[in-house]
Amino acid sequence: MFKKSTLLSSSILAVSLIATAPAYAQVEDEIIVTATKRQTTLQDTPIAVSVTSQETIENARILDISDLQSIVPALKVTTLQTSTNTNFIIRGFGNGANNPGIEPSVGVFVDGVYRSRSAAQIGDLPNLERVEVLKGPQSTLFGKNASAGVISVVTSKPSFEPEGYAEIGIGNYNQRIVRGYASGGLTDDFAVSLGGSYQVRDGYAEAVLPGLTDSNTRDRFNLRAQALYEPSDTVSLRLIGDVSSIDEVCCVVTNIQNQGVTPIIQGLGGQIANDLNPFEYKSFNNKDSENFVDDYGVSFHADVDLGYAALTSISSYRSNTNGSDQDADFGTLALLDSVNFRAEIDTITQELRLSSQDDSPFQWMIGGYYFTESIESERNLEYGTDLQPFIAAQVQQGVLGLTGGTVNLPNILATLEPLFGFGPQTFLGGDSSIKELFTQENTAYSVFANVDYSLTDQLTLTLGGNFTDDSKTVTGRTINTDIFSSIDLFNDNTLLGVPVPDVLFGNFFTANTNLAPTPANIAFIESVAPGTSAQLRALANGITGALLPTQFQPQFVNFPNSVEDGTSSDDKFTYIARLAYEVNDNLNVYGSYGTGFKSTSWNLSGDSRPFARNAGALGSAGLLQNNQTFSTRFAEPETATVIEFGLKSRFENGAVNVAVFDQTIDNFQSNIFGGVGFFLANAGEQSVRGAEIDVTYTPIDPFTLTFGGMYLDAKYDSFVNGQGPDGPTDLSGQTPSGIAEFSMSTSGTYTHDFGNGTDGYIRADFQYESPTQVVDNIATLTRSDGSVIDAEREIKTVNAAMGINMDNGVSVQLWARNLLNDEYYLSIFPGVAQAGVINAYPNAPRTYGANIRYTF
Repeated sequence: MFKKSTLLSSSILAVSLIATAPAYAQVEDEIIVTATKRQTTLQDTPIAVSVTSQETIENARILDISDLQSIVPALKVTTLQTSTNTNFIIRGFGNGANNPGIEPSVGVFVDGVYRSRSAAQIGDLPNLERVEVLKGPQSTLFGKNASAGVISVVTSKPSFEPEGYAEIGIGNYNQRIVRGYASGGLTDDFAVSLGGSYQVRDGYAEAVLPGLTDSNTRDRFNLRAQALYEPSDTVSLRLIGDVSSIDEVCCVVTNIQNQGVTPIIQGLGGQIANDLNPFEYKSFNNKDSENFVDDYGVSFHADVDLGYAALTSISSYRSNTNGSDQDADFGTLALLDSVNFRAEIDTITQELRLSSQDDSPFQWMIGGYYFTESIESERNLEYGTDLQPFIAAQVQQGVLGLTGGTVNLPNILATLEPLFGFGPQTFLGGDSSIKELFTQENTAYSVFANVDYSLTDQLTLTLGGNFTDDSKTVTGRTINTDIFSSIDLFNDNTLLGVPVPDVLFGNFFTANTNLAPTPANIAFIESVAPGTSAQLRALANGITGALLPTQFQPQFVNFPNSVEDGTSSDDKFTYIARLAYEVNDNLNVYGSYGTGFKSTSWNLSGDSRPFARNAGALGSAGLLQNNQTFSTRFAEPETATVIEFGLKSRFENGAVNVAVFDQTIDNFQSNIFGGVGFFLANAGEQSVRGAEIDVTYTPIDPFTLTFGGMYLDAKYDSFVNGQGPDGPTDLSGQTPSGIAEFSMSTSGTYTHDFGNGTDGYIRADFQYESPTQVVDNIATLTRSDGSVIDAEREIKTVNAAMGINMDNGVSVQLWARNLLNDEYYLSIFPGVAQAGVINAYPNAPRTYGANIRYTF
């Protein structure tokens, strides 16, 4: 409550001061943004947008989009599983990681080109001009998959005057960075630029087993070339080509609860992370978890001044191949030998828009957008040689619990194999694997229009609309050699011909009586030892029941099939209405109501399961498998609405921007890991009410302070099929995980002019997030010493940098990220097929370094 009242009080005080302050002349360094697809100043743009300038990017040592969260409190970036699996969240909303079929709710655009998947969104882009973070639904101008917001990255155009830089840097963990950029005109109307970077670093998580690579390495390369042709004052043509690659070992997983099967793991000689010291940064994998990205694209931008209007065309083609090969059990036992993944994504986009550019009270924009994408993905899950004895020990543990520990059972899986004519390691053995093959063809188009009408010199009405049509065709099939998971344990089936309890009963009967389990022999034993058959039958049934949870990879229902056609077709009209009022030269206020849309997301993984509503039709068609499970094939489209009021102010020595909002997403697409697979489901309704403030203040000329704060009151208004700590549950009325009630970032920058063309600066920034439960399905943790703690995180991170720029073009910078070694979890999840074990992704420890640059 204190944090909430502090933020609101600060906002009210700021509004009061601005409203009563005299109007000052605007300072010269206006920040230009393109959030409305027109060039406007930040203070004249009536939407909530945070802008990070080139100077801040360089001074704060921001190397990729994930670093932005340290200075933009509304933005949250998490990296999971692999260094390419990045999830962007704005105002608590966002998804899109862990599955190539789940498109993000936060759209990422680089120079106006949409990047559809997180694997293509990471990059140390050369010569960034600015990064804009647009908060709230932006579907009216940006189309589908902007239901939570937009990140717009803008790079500098080639210059006609020669300019550039060359930079080298070093850091801890043997980090080495080389960056460079050069631009200039080849003729009076034709200019080019070329920039790139190469970055390598050793891992910061020590590999426990010899011969393996320390985890969380860096190995990234990118190259970006541009050509700008301006044959006249009315025509500008820009061609951009880029290529980037990532080849890294990532990401370290720690243990934060060692319960349940932990004694079995240790009894089999396995090692796992110490849950009492989760930030020791040690990797207990028994193989390197490798991941890679090869990404390239080309785009053509045409801007033509027609006099009465400006014509803009952006055409693009992008290709992305990404993959990984992981030790997904995160321990030294060979439970899973490999989980390897590969996806190929090819995307074509075309945007065309026409914007008025006269001085009339009526300003308009019309446009269209076309998107087509092809995805092919393959995942292979290969069992390890330790999985069978590990599972057998769990079964034994479960049966002993039922029998009071009076029975000494062998490896029950190994016992069953010869009974049914199978060789060793057939049931959950090292030769078992599952190959998952998926494709998706996606075509979408949008038409949009936006008008600004000046009702008076001070009052402007904005109306905008967008119609989007989105169609997808999906295929999915698996090749599953996990024979054991295909067995219907309690019923006759074609594989075995006889139920497993009957086989076990017969085996136990013969072992105890030396008689065949014939009706006559059973009757004879009952006559001399009544109750023997019942005891043996109960034991057989108990073992069978204990085996049921170990069938975690049942056979897959391939689709499309006669019941499921594997297609989705969505269309939606989104809109915005806004009133903006210029109180004076110092203050603008606005109010708006807008909607957003995100299309159907398909589950392109082995966790894709038929809907329960199709069980009858699938059964009639003969498509149901033994041990058939039901879940979701896809998540329905999500729609967003937001009511927002804000003010934008700029005065002689600073600026204050405030926004209050009420934002709701219907059918929010939730994707959460449950220990064996991911649950993709729609939350009926998720809402958040909040307020945010951005302040820039220069009390004296060489010293600038910034403050960004956000308060969020989020809840699941309706989520009846959520995933809680004990499995499926109704989460309605609860606070969604991962959304901090209060977050802030603040910075201070001091500059000093040493004279003779030399100047320097020192900067520090602080990022804070109040304690919050990390994931919905894990609320508390019981550690190995018996202590119970909340499964929460609290972020208190300090970054710092200092530099000096000399008149000869040489500049030197020292920098540190997470200077005070703040520790928190990026995400928490149940141990993979390890009941009672809870894993987490820890944040990065302190990193620091130095670089030297020559600018010309």
